[in-house]
Amino acid sequence: MGTASVESQPILRALSEESENTSLSAEVGVHFGARLTARATRNIEEVEAVWRMLTAEIIESPGQSFDFIRLWIADRGIATKDQCFVIGEVDGEPVALLPLHRRRQLGVTVYTWFPRSQVGCYAPISDYRKLSKLGPAGRARLWQTMVAQLSDADAVYLRAIPKEISGFGGLFDELGDSLAVETLYRSEFSSWDEADKIQRSRSRRKHDRQQGDRLAALGEIGFELVTDPVEGRAAIEVMFRQRSARFRAQGIRDTFVHDKLIAFYQKAMQPGSGLDVRLHVLRLNGEIVAVRYNIVHGSRIFCLISSMSDDPAIQGGSPGKQCLLRVMQTVFESGFTMFDMGSGFTDEKRHWCNVQMPIRQHYIGRTLKGHLSVGLHQQFQKFRAQAKANPRVKSGLRHIRQITDKLTGRQKAQQQPSD
Repeated sequence: MGTASVESQPILRALSEESENTSLSAEVGVHFGARLTARATRNIEEVEAVWRMLTAEIIESPGQSFDFIRLWIADRGIATKDQCFVIGEVDGEPVALLPLHRRRQLGVTVYTWFPRSQVGCYAPISDYRKLSKLGPAGRARLWQTMVAQLSDADAVYLRAIPKEISGFGGLFDELGDSLAVETLYRSEFSSWDEADKIQRSRSRRKHDRQQGDRLAALGEIGFELVTDPVEGRAAIEVMFRQRSARFRAQGIRDTFVHDKLIAFYQKAMQPGSGLDVRLHVLRLNGEIVAVRYNIVHGSRIFCLISSMSDDPAIQGGSPGKQCLLRVMQTVFESGFTMFDMGSGFTDEKRHWCNVQMPIRQHYIGRTLKGHLSVGLHQQFQKFRAQAKANPRVKSGLRHIRQITDKLTGRQKAQQQPSD
């Protein structure tokens, strides 16, 4: 095929609903001599072997976990025609995989990640060393070859991709247009002693001790790691009740309830899910006052959800912070090297996270409608970022969301048949 560029040659045929389970392939020659190919399927089982190979050593988030996404698809009931898994190859060897969900929003068809903000970051599942060796020009052609498989959409929207990943920088710079809007927070230490020494000043230790004394004055404190599915189910139920109470107090939309996500997190802890879910639970007089829901992969722990009691008498002892203090000690004494606390700034992340990673939204317009929607969404993201920094605007947006949720709830109630 010589040195024909991806942009100038129609090398792929579109994915169609009639060929839902058919793998497609295309090939392009590139200037630096490597042969780039891309193939796609709507059947997740067909990419399992490649997926597990690319994530055998490390993942950057549960969003890169085959088992997490397979469970998500099943729990959400996502139609086969709206799933797409694109494998990019260099000289016949898989180097990247894009697991994508086709959605239609406001008249625009978009390919995006399966979960939304449920995990801290996402990224193309890749062999980062091989991607690095391709160089900017090679990576640009690889992404173009892969994205060309997605001709049945107006745009591609890939949120929360780290600017630097596993020690490699710029691997996704050529993947469409990017916009930096958030930061991912992590704790990375070789031991608890190192974490304690670096992250806790003398005043911090004194403050933690005072809070611990206030909590201990209320009764007997217990801290445990829960891995048993039966015990876990009860703890998860408490966790989501605590989260809902906190969302109501803050005037924040309860996405776990509104989007019916609680069952997914329960299923993830059950046998057969393929996921290693571990709960850190803090008890006061036998009652759960704080929970952290984590997924483990190798030497890394990803904290997806945290909660604490909304009882004012208990909150004086900061059960959430006391739980996290014990979590950090347990994690790094057990040989883990990274504790991921997700994106978005909080006080606890300021106290414990020594790694901050910029994450970016990546956009690719495929049609005129897609290009227009990309521009509008980028402006929305910029406004949203500004709003987070402005308490007045942030409060106004919350008020609008609360009104919208109430109206939506009433409409759903009116649509349900009466007894």
